[in-house]
Amino acid sequence: MQIRVGARTDVGMVRQGNEDNFFAEADAIRGVFIVADGMGGHAAGEVASEMAVQIVSRALLPLKRVRQETVPAAMTQALKDANRAIYERMLAEVDKQGMGTTCSAMLMADDGFIIGHIGDSRVYLLRDGALTQITKDHSYVQEQVDAGLLTPEQARYHPYSNVITRCVGASDDVEVDLYGGELKAGDAFLLASDGLTGMVDDRRLQQLLLARSGPGRIVDALIAEANQRGGLDNITAIVIQVDALDPITDG
Repeated sequence: MQIRVGARTDVGMVRQGNEDNFFAEADAIRGVFIVADGMGGHAAGEVASEMAVQIVSRALLPLKRVRQETVPAAMTQALKDANRAIYERMLAEVDKQGMGTTCSAMLMADDGFIIGHIGDSRVYLLRDGALTQITKDHSYVQEQVDAGLLTPEQARYHPYSNVITRCVGASDDVEVDLYGGELKAGDAFLLASDGLTGMVDDRRLQQLLLARSGPGRIVDALIAEANQRGGLDNITAIVIQVDALDPITDG
């Protein structure tokens, strides 16, 4: 597997601190990528997102293949373990009340990709020039869209657009959404917090991802675009470009 990766987080133009965290590590065998967007007062959101990234990355890094029977359960358990740890710390420390985080985690190898997802950070796939949002937001406005009460464009500008309905650490257990698929040479993935996707619409994301640039320069352009549009929240982006895949063999 030959991939190139760019990743960065930015405080944005308004916030004093950065409650986002991310993880991006890849070699010729597999890649592990995580974006977490924390919430809670007194920097508790930063604590929650850092805990999620540490716990989930530690669980995923030993995995070398995607299409093994144990991998979906391992992804689910990693996010549930992060949820439990954050929830217990929130109960134990008074200044951590209300602490939680989103978490979107992806494991990638020659035999495909799998994503574990909670919250409203997003994972997109750019394939053959078309951009697809793989994950589905756990948010109030997404529920309204699903019910036919809002259009996606109305949801973008809704006053409750930042209200999420599921997060890591809010209760003793959490439901994890899993997504997966094959990889193709030429694919590009974007993992992003809502500080990016809330400021930059999908059409502009597609244009920036299609630029004939390396992933690091694309990440910089994405963050600059969000800041130019107001930078109302912390902004995190990971871009993975799949250059080549090795043939899949048994064993």
